[in-house]
Amino acid sequence: MASRHHEPHRTAIYATALTAFFAIAGIAIVDPILPAIGAAMGATTWQVELLFTAYIAVMALGMIPAVLLTGKFGYKKILATGVSVVAVAAVAASLTGGIGALAALRGLWGLGNAMFFATAMVLLVSLAQDREWVVELFETCVGLGFAVGPLLGGLLGQISWRVPFLLCGLFMLVALTLSVTRLKDPAEPPAPLRLREVFTPFRRPAFVALCVVTATYNFVFFVVLGYTPVFLGLDVVPLGLVFTAWGIGLAVGILVVGHRLAHRLGAVQTVGLAVVVLLVALVGLATSGGTAQSVAVLVVAGVAMGVANANLTDLALATGSPDRRVTTGAFNLVRWGFAAPAPVVAGLLAEHASPTSPFWVGVGVLGVGVVAFLVTGHVMARSVGERVLWQRWDRGARAVERTPEEALGEVV
Repeated sequence: MASRHHEPHRTAIYATALTAFFAIAGIAIVDPILPAIGAAMGATTWQVELLFTAYIAVMALGMIPAVLLTGKFGYKKILATGVSVVAVAAVAASLTGGIGALAALRGLWGLGNAMFFATAMVLLVSLAQDREWVVELFETCVGLGFAVGPLLGGLLGQISWRVPFLLCGLFMLVALTLSVTRLKDPAEPPAPLRLREVFTPFRRPAFVALCVVTATYNFVFFVVLGYTPVFLGLDVVPLGLVFTAWGIGLAVGILVVGHRLAHRLGAVQTVGLAVVVLLVALVGLATSGGTAQSVAVLVVAGVAMGVANANLTDLALATGSPDRRVTTGAFNLVRWGFAAPAPVVAGLLAEHASPTSPFWVGVGVLGVGVVAFLVTGHVMARSVGERVLWQRWDRGARAVERTPEEALGEVV
């Protein structure tokens, strides 16, 4: 993918995009090694799931302070601090010996990622002459991170579960060096923000309606991502390959299917369709008759998740505050905050109820989201110039497409 313009900051752009790739890969790299970590440390299912919950919870809480701090220190310092924290946490995680300490370090890792994703896209857009190119580059790195992360975890995890963590930390140090030496803050510094300003989007009915659907969706996202590796019961390498297939499905949904469907059906209707498909996929996982069927359903779920992710942030930016930092902070507080308990809840249900009970609970939670969509979809659609009537074409959908920050919410 090449820019149509001369890019004097190309090295810095690629360095930041590479950092985004490893930040996303760091989320997914743990999937194939979850069973190996549990076996090595004698941890129960719910304790292993803490590696996801700690990461997500701290990331959710860290987004708002990170956004507020950009108004005081600028984007570059916050980004560099975040990448440094991720590097330290990843390397330290590879050396730790207890599940509690590992979960704490995953939480620290989440804090670093919050600081990075609160700043990365703004910096990229400020450096690039061709904004469309840099957004596509960022989206590509997001999709590849979800696809390659599990593959790295699976291949390197067969040596030791510690190796993927160590390698991720070392790569982040390289990306940090390139970014810090090449990046610069935008000419116009970000305006200071107050805490109460971050919550102003919740005064908008369309934004609140979108948040309800998003909260249920993200809970299910991390039931699938966090619990399915344990549910499948595969060895490290096969598990890595399975979640690479899931990641490819997610990438296809984000980069190929999601935006095209939004242009045809409208962004609101596209999200509704993706959520319904995901609901059916959850039922498929809960009633699966074998590993092959579960894997096939998992890949379908990945595509549906990618389609939803490709449009949720577009809609959030269109229905929230004009200050996109504010909208990003408020929206990510909801999406990550409601995702955080999902892995541990799934682990507890699997231990005390049945192996398929996390999926059935996910069906119930997402069912609430589907009902909320049916009741409030017209409110969301009206706010972005769409109608909830399955039309072949809706010009209103283009109003929320191709915004520079659209990729941000696909991972944070």
